[in-house]
Parts: sequence; C-alpha cells; structure tokens
Amino acid sequence: MRPSLLDPLFAETTCLPGVGPSVARLLEKLAGPRVADLCWHLPSGVIDRSYRPKIADAEPGRLATLAVEVEGHRPSGNRRQPYRIRCRDETGSIDLVFFHPKGDYLAKTFPVGARRLVSGKVESFGLALQMVHPDRVAEGTDGSGVAEREPVYPLLAGLAPRVVTKAVAAALRRLPELPEWQDRHLLARRGWRSWRESLQAAHAPHGEGDLSPEAPARLRLAYDELLASQLALALVRRQQRRVPGRALPGDDSLRRRLEAALPFALTGAQRRALAEIGGDMAAERRMVRLLQGDVGSGKTVVALFAMLAAVESGAQAALMAPTEILARQHHATLTGLLAPLGIEAALLTGREKGRTRSQILEGLADGRIGLVVGTHALFQDDVVFRDLGLTVIDEQHRFGVDQRLALAAKGRRPDLLAMTATPIPRTLLLVQYADMEVSRLDEKPAGRKPIETRVASTERLAEVVAAVGRALEAGGKVFWVCPLVEEKEESELAAAEARYRLLAKHFPGRVGLVHGRMRGEEKDRMTAAFADGPLDLLVATTVIEVGIDVPAANVMVIEQAERFGLAQLHQLRGRVGRGDRASTCLLLYQSPLSAVARERLQVIRDCDDGFRLAEEDLRLRGSGDTLGKKQSGMPAFRLAVLPEQAELLAVARDHVDLILTRNPELTGPEGEALRILLYLFERDAAVRPLGAG
Repeated sequence: MRPSLLDPLFAETTCLPGVGPSVARLLEKLAGPRVADLCWHLPSGVIDRSYRPKIADAEPGRLATLAVEVEGHRPSGNRRQPYRIRCRDETGSIDLVFFHPKGDYLAKTFPVGARRLVSGKVESFGLALQMVHPDRVAEGTDGSGVAEREPVYPLLAGLAPRVVTKAVAAALRRLPELPEWQDRHLLARRGWRSWRESLQAAHAPHGEGDLSPEAPARLRLAYDELLASQLALALVRRQQRRVPGRALPGDDSLRRRLEAALPFALTGAQRRALAEIGGDMAAERRMVRLLQGDVGSGKTVVALFAMLAAVESGAQAALMAPTEILARQHHATLTGLLAPLGIEAALLTGREKGRTRSQILEGLADGRIGLVVGTHALFQDDVVFRDLGLTVIDEQHRFGVDQRLALAAKGRRPDLLAMTATPIPRTLLLVQYADMEVSRLDEKPAGRKPIETRVASTERLAEVVAAVGRALEAGGKVFWVCPLVEEKEESELAAAEARYRLLAKHFPGRVGLVHGRMRGEEKDRMTAAFADGPLDLLVATTVIEVGIDVPAANVMVIEQAERFGLAQLHQLRGRVGRGDRASTCLLLYQSPLSAVARERLQVIRDCDDGFRLAEEDLRLRGSGDTLGKKQSGMPAFRLAVLPEQAELLAVARDHVDLILTRNPELTGPEGEALRILLYLFERDAAVRPLGAG
C-alpha cells in the first residue's frame, strides 16, 4: 500500500482550485492526471520583472514593473482606436493601452485615483511612453502584488500560461514534509537542500542558470529519481536471483543438427552470446538476459538455439513479439530454419480462432507443442503451458520491468531472454536494464552489402520519384515511409494516403499501402503482395512495424527524415540490403533544417554502426526522446536529464550498493524513507517483494 503521506500528491488535479474537468483533461495531456505530475512539470523559462524604475527612468523596449496612480480614462469612439488610461507617478506619466476591451472591466480595474502596480513592456509612442496590455496588474504599489521573477512552463494548445502557473502553484502548496532518504554527507558535500525545498526552488528560478540541469535544485531532484530507479532495479534483480530457477542444459542434439543445416556460418558474436546464454540456462538460477544486436546481426537465430536448449531439456519455449506482423514474420523464419529438423513451431495471435486456437491450447497444455510464437495472446489467462522453460521477448524496449515480472507467472520461473534491435546507449542500459545481464551482437553476418545513404531536400521530390521508377524498372522493390507528423496517427495516415495516390498515378498497379488502422489480414495480404507478388512499391506509415523481410527490396525512401531519431532511421534503413542487390536509403528532409537536425542527418549518412548511432542519438536528443515518443522504449524520466546528468547515475549505483549492504530489507527509519522514495516515483513493483517489512 502506498503510504498515506503521499496521498496529497496522488490526488487527481481536479482537487486543485480552479481546475475543473475540462482544464484537468488538458493538464493530463500536458503533464499527467495527478498533482504529482504537475510538481514534476518544471519551468522551461523565467520572466524577470525585477526592473522597477520610476516612469521618467523607464527604458523603452524593456520589461518594467511600475507603481502608478490612475489619472484618467480616454475611451475610444472608434473600434480601430485603442482605449487609453493615463497613469502617473511623481516623475512623469504613461498610457496603458488596451484594444477591444470588454464591458466595464477597465473602469472596475483602474478606478481614477487608485494606486496600481503594472508590469509589461514599455514602448515609445511619439514623445510619450505607453504599455500595451500590461501582463500583470495588482492593487497597491508596495511591490508585493507582482513577483519579481515568474516561471514559464511548457504549454499545450488551449491552456493559458496563467492557468498552468496557478495549477502548479496550487500543487506545490500540497507538498508534504517527507523523511529524508538521501545520505546526509552527500547532501552536505553537494550543498543540496531537502526534497521539498529543492522542488520549490526548481519552480522559482531566479535566472537562466536555475533552469540548467546543473542547477543544485534540479540536480537534487534528478538524483532522487535516478536513485529510485536504480534501487528498484537492484531490488528486482536481487529478487530474481533469490528465487531458484532450474537447469536447462539440454543435450545439444537439436542444436548440433540446426547448426549443420544452417546455410551460413555463425559469427563470433553469435557464438559468444550463445555461450553466455547456455551458461545461464545450465545454471540453477533463473536467466534474465537482454540480447541486443544491430539490424541484421542474427538475433533470431541465437534465440532459436536457446529455445531448442529448452526443448532438449524437456521443457517448452515461447517467443513473443509486440505486433502480429512481427510474430508472423518470426514464425515464418523459424519454420524455415526448423524444417530440416522435422520440428514445427505453433503460431498463436489474436487472429487464431475456433478449432485452430483450441488445438494450439491443447498442445501447449499437454506438452505436444514445444515451440510457440505469438503476441500478447500467449499470456492470456486461458493459455496454459505444461512446462514453460524459456520465454523470448522481441523488441524488449516495449515492455517495462513490471511486465517482465508478470511473465514469470506462466511457468516455474521460466528463463527470460529479451531481444532488441535498437542498440541501447550504455548510459541507458544502466538505467533501464540494470536488472538484466546483457549480451551484445556487434558483428554482421558475412555477405551483407553496405547500404548507400543519401540525403536530399523534399523540393527534389520529382527527381526522387523518377529515380524510384528507374529502380523498379531494374527489378528492385521500394519501401516509402511517410513522415512522423505531430505524433498523430490521423495526420500520418493522411500523409501516407496522399503519397500513395501520387505514386499510384506514376506506377499504376504496382503500389501498395500499409497503415496501423488496417486489419491484420489486410496487412498480411498487402505485405505478401509486396514480398512475392505484383506490388513493387510499399507506402507505409510509422505507426506500424515495417520489419518485414523482403530480400528483393533495395531502396528505402524516408520522408521528413529530420523528424526521426538516429536509431529509428537506422532500423528503417536495415530493411533493405538483405539480398544480393546494391541498396540505397534516401533521406528526404524539409527545409529549413535546425543545426541538430543537420548534424543528425550527416551522422546517419556517414555511419552504419548502430551502437555508435545510439550513443550519438542520446547526445543529440537526450533520453526523453531518443527515438520519438512512439518509437522510444527509453525510460521516461520526469526530472533526470541524460546524458547531461549521467555522472549522477554512477553515484546512484554506488549508493544503492551501500544501502542494500547496510540495510537489505529496507527496515527502520532509513528503510521507511527509501520505501517512500520508491512509491513517490511509482517503483511499486520493487517494493512488493520486500513484504510488510
């Protein structure tokens, strides 16, 4: 149970004054549904209202806060002319200017003779001074009504700055006093204040320096989040090691036959990974290992060897993919590899119905089916395995720690091999996968041809279409990926349909379209027609997994490539170059390019090493958007900024080692404070194995 001390932070934002249902919906899109989400929504800028001169000394062009007395009103009889209010102090006068005022608002706000504090940009108007639509107006002139410095928050369409500022301020007033979980020596050495004081300071910046990731308040908050993350992962990993697994050494009979039947030789990296996986599976403790490999590095073959080790040991193995199209692709690949062995793998997705599904469920329950490939459908309640010994998860970055823990329920603590084709920067491996051992495939199979990568402006679209036509006439096949548009599926679909119509006019009968709203059968039919049938050009949106294996495909066109992260561009590029043809990836960009976008496209053009690209991606975009929101499986930190604050990660890891050596069950006042930290950052899954404590 979450400590009641945190209840004020986990309340819905509708508990805040001035936040009704409609505003709450917008705040949820901006930051999240709860009060804590607003607390984590840190300012991105600061407005300095500390310049408070007399009127005669006010410099035109500067933001000034003036103490004035209202002298008189000059309403306009002409809608095109503004409403002016003459104000003065002992040194001079200034006009407050308003366009299209409503009702008697100005008369009530600025009664003649009243003293007001107004803040806004001072301008020259002829020989006089004026302030158009003051930003802030407060009664009295003692200065307290207008803050000297004002935080500026990231916004969302429909949310006014004042609404967000007011909601965040109300959220901060609910901050509870929490026990200190940080080491007092670390706090003293770093000069950090308490969690509550640091959060309040981060929301009250005095200047640009306070917005930097290096600002003391922000460093403290980032460290809190990183410590919670590292502590949670360490607890999960310890729990996994405590619960006994079982040895699945196999007798090597099936694996020897598989290797003899392969039409290629295993790479050194594959053999190294297989030795690591084999050692884990032969041990009595449960394997939890991540296999990360560049595009085309041969992860599926490594996974199949591991699955056969389980089968040799009398157990079952399951491979789960995040999408149906990937599951079917894996099933087709495994079927081809297993054919010489006389072994079949079953396929279970949401599409298998009726008798087919019943037969598969019966085969899994009685053990007749040893190997199965599927989607999330594999882990529905009615899917029962006789003896699941190994779970393989493809595209691991789409699943979190909680899901990794939940998968164990389908067997007697089955071994877990997770795979990702997105090379993960070393910093983020420490952050998100510290509960896992890691194997790395850093070699490509012999014979893979290099892919020529070119960069061109969308202004040259006609030339690109002509070049695609030449590639088609030469017998090639072409992927055309449409741009990521404002993270909206509807916009992407519209862009894809428009491009499909254009290309279909140029190449009638040869163009197909695949998008996320198609039914599975439609996608399969379209991709099959592209892979083996009459279609030679496939237009696809970014919301689907385009990782279908088409050796004849030798051209990849990616529109508005500047919107993508390096890792995703590299993954898309890897869909070509799988056959014996020379292959090209064409990155189309829309001008003007930012400096970062220009550098990103230059890096992807000059480099084909996915691991180096992952590090560059982190450097150029930061961990929060390494691949773009939809494609990223990177940890979504609210306060920590990587790689800028990466040095804190090493400190947090050492701190966690010390904590668990000194207080392994998190008992006593120190342990209670650390448990509160875990709940604060919603790392509940790590707390549960500790029991009541």
